[in-house]
Parts: sequence; C-alpha cells; structure tokens
Amino acid sequence: MKVQAQIEGKLQALEPTFLEVENESHAHAVPANSETHFKVTVVSSQFEGILPVKRHQQIYALVADELAGPVHALALHPYTPTEWEKRGGTRPDSPDCKGVGA
Repeated sequence: MKVQAQIEGKLQALEPTFLEVENESHAHAVPANSETHFKVTVVSSQFEGILPVKRHQQIYALVADELAGPVHALALHPYTPTEWEKRGGTRPDSPDCKGVGA
C-alpha cells in the first residue's frame, strides 16, 4: 500500500471532492502484492474549463516519480463536480486483463 498511499497523497494537490485510487495489480500477470497497476478517479473543481488531455497531464506531473518507477499502468478518470454528478457518481469499469491466467 506504500505506492498507493503516495499517489493518494500527491493527488491531494488537486483538492479533490472525491478521490479513489484502486490497486488493480491483482488483475494482471504480476507477482502477488504488487503495486504496478492503478485506477484513479478524481473529482476536482480545478478541472473546470480544462480539456481531458490537460487533466491527465496534470495528474501525470503529480505522480511522475511513481510512473518513472514502480507504476506500469495508470487508468485515469478525472471529472469536474458537475460531470461527476451527471454520471451519477460512477466511472467506467476496467476491462479484464488478458494476461491473467495466460
């Protein structure tokens, strides 16, 4: 949980109204207890008027050290509070990893 906690801490810079960092490593062909694959859902008013690609870039910049090290994959779901409300507080599910059990 060390890498997950680091990501959660760094994303506090976005002053999120909702933040969920999910370790999805278990669904991939990696050793047990890995912290390599994450899904991030972050809702922040700081995303107002910012295109999705720029939101992703903001997040990548905040977690650059983790992306340069242990994190292999990072699925991002950044929303404004209005977008999050329109979605009913849900984000897409991650697809099944084809490498599991292969």
